[in-house]
Amino acid sequence: MRTWNLVKGLIAFAPLIITVITALTLSASSHATVLSQKAPASVSTEQLKKPGQEVDAEPAADEIHLVVKLRAKIVYVYRGLEIIANYPIAVGKSGWETPKGTYRVFEQEINPIFKSFKTGRIIQPGPENPLGPRWIGIWTDGKSRIGFHGTNQPQLIGQAVSHGCIRMHNKDVMALFDKVKVGTLVKVEP
Repeated sequence: MRTWNLVKGLIAFAPLIITVITALTLSASSHATVLSQKAPASVSTEQLKKPGQEVDAEPAADEIHLVVKLRAKIVYVYRGLEIIANYPIAVGKSGWETPKGTYRVFEQEINPIFKSFKTGRIIQPGPENPLGPRWIGIWTDGKSRIGFHGTNQPQLIGQAVSHGCIRMHNKDVMALFDKVKVGTLVKVEP
């Protein structure tokens, strides 16, 4: 009970907290360990209460937001109604489909650590890491996490090969990482 009261207190004072320290080990279709996350002042505490869950929201007029087209295997970056960038992606394979819906970015990590959900093996950042140089988390069921990340197999971009995540060329995920922030709206469409 005391822990829950502490958690509620932290949530209530979230705008005053600059850095939220977390220790999340991602499992199943997830691929990274998040060590820390900065929540910008523009992100309301309401947006952070249930990270990775589907939301009912529309982007503001000039807000950056993402639209993932699963069949086309492309992510579009919009500012308002204008497409400002697009990138080819790989998506979830049969049985591990990337979940459709509207979400918000709830975590970002530079040089993520990979932990295999099959073997438990940990791979540090570098050329062997299947997550590449960036992680952008958008979905969780409380156990597994799904997000955008780079890859050490760029030849698979454009295919349905992941365990639900959205793989990108490393240079593309680095560019996308710089365009989004915690709270950015992400629509995943068929």
